[in-house]
Amino acid sequence: MYLKFYGLETNPFSIAPDPRFFYGSEAHREGLAHLQYGMSQQKGFVLITGEVGTGKTTLLNLLLSELPTDTRIAMIANPKLSTNEFFHLTARAFGLGEIRDKADFLVRMGQFLETAKKNRQDVVLVVDEAHTLSSELLEEIRLLSNLETPQGKLMNIILVGQPEIKETLAKPDMRALNQRITLRYKLRPLTRQETREYILVRLGRAGAKDAEIFSMPAIDRIFDYTGGIPRMINILADKAMLTGFVKDIRTIDEKTIDECAQEMEMKPPAEEDHHLQSRIAIGTRRSRGSGKPLGFRLALMLCIILIILAAMAAYWGREVINPILSILSERFF
Repeated sequence: MYLKFYGLETNPFSIAPDPRFFYGSEAHREGLAHLQYGMSQQKGFVLITGEVGTGKTTLLNLLLSELPTDTRIAMIANPKLSTNEFFHLTARAFGLGEIRDKADFLVRMGQFLETAKKNRQDVVLVVDEAHTLSSELLEEIRLLSNLETPQGKLMNIILVGQPEIKETLAKPDMRALNQRITLRYKLRPLTRQETREYILVRLGRAGAKDAEIFSMPAIDRIFDYTGGIPRMINILADKAMLTGFVKDIRTIDEKTIDECAQEMEMKPPAEEDHHLQSRIAIGTRRSRGSGKPLGFRLALMLCIILIILAAMAAYWGREVINPILSILSERFF
């Protein structure tokens, strides 16, 4: 809708994991390097983790687009499957035909991998959303990695998921799989500077001739609201461009970003941290105001007792008070 208004050829902020719009931040370059190294060295298991929307799938698609055309790839994008469903889906992806059971699958898989090895073809099994895998299915995937030769692995297995998968792998019954994962990398969100570059790069690749569609303060506000998460950047920037089109705003400013973020019920992380610190400070002040320090209260209590005893001594004499003073002396001094 807004493409012609801003002089664009395509949507710059689609949330589809399109490799054409890949922005090579430091973290994403390192992640891609880990994947490329794992493939070239036949490392077996590679684990890529990251929070929702950090660009894991985009990174994965970029890697797959760079692999030789004869690479045999099975992509399991929805791993909430039973073990039998997983076997059938993997068999179909690798072109093994219909299988009867687990034993049939393993036999055909072994033959398939040996043939690929003879033809010098790489075989890659990719499991996206791996944090949703059951322990049972993770164990079956581990057993697939047993199909190897003395020279190395016959298949590379890439697990991609959210950081929660680390909790699963840390369980005692998962230690065999955990030890087999030779390469691991966690994607982090973009920095403020990387967010600026990310937005400008995507606009440029979408055909923008004007680099000032977003003002720099507006881009900084996008970072404040999204925390550098690429998917959230795309969603907020897309909303802002639509709003700019409707309101005939050629250069989107921070006010427009604030309006869009409020409509989307987004809060800047920095603002949330400020509120948290304020609540902590208020709580601390209340705690301090609820009573004096223990040492002060104890000293005050002893002074009151001594005053009372002095008054009693004046009235009854020291013979009555001395035993009491002796007890207090032994107890507190």
